[in-house]
Amino acid sequence: MNQEIKNLWQQGLWKNNPALVQVLGLCPTLAVTSTLTNALGLGLATLAVLTCSNLAISLVRHLVPKEIRIPVYVLIIAALVTCVQLLMNAYTYSLYQALGIFIALIVTNCVIIGRAEAYAVKNGPLYAAIDGFMMGLGFTLVLCTLGAMREIIGMGTLFDGADQLLGSWASVLRMQILPADSALMIAILPPGGFIGLGLLIAAKNAINDWRGKQAVTERAHCAVPAPGARATEL
Repeated sequence: MNQEIKNLWQQGLWKNNPALVQVLGLCPTLAVTSTLTNALGLGLATLAVLTCSNLAISLVRHLVPKEIRIPVYVLIIAALVTCVQLLMNAYTYSLYQALGIFIALIVTNCVIIGRAEAYAVKNGPLYAAIDGFMMGLGFTLVLCTLGAMREIIGMGTLFDGADQLLGSWASVLRMQILPADSALMIAILPPGGFIGLGLLIAAKNAINDWRGKQAVTERAHCAVPAPGARATEL
């Protein structure tokens, strides 16, 4: 795998994840993740806009004067969001109603503007598109994980309303994980979103700390000289 592509993969999914590391786009992250279906729908919409906007901005980066680059970026992003919004209105109307204003608010998502300024404007179309896809995928995975956690704890179900996103056949995907009377309503309320995101960030930090300690231990073992080794061999 190309080293730059590998780096983009690592940055988007883990090292520089938009939701867990940069902590951007918190408004949709906390507002629409009450169910896995809503989280997946908005995540896929954001991924599509982020990938296409990075590609478009990279293609026109040499044609746009620096003084007006931000308005031009916003115009490109707004046009893409409008296309996504119209497609969702046409093909996933129930989900479109459920997500409401948060589809239009993708235009102001700091993740999209941030990647345009930090990467797309400085790199070629291929790498810019891959960067947008990886960042969007990382963002979507966090939304889905948080949505699944909140839905299971708060409603006892998983993939409730999947037919709104995938069609009538997807109603069979709905699972009853916990008894309805054992669900904790706070999980699908705003406090549940903050608590869930905090737990995910804490889990990521804990994994990073564990991996760091493992790396230090491995380096320490490698530094131990073999029996009978001379100083010049170290």
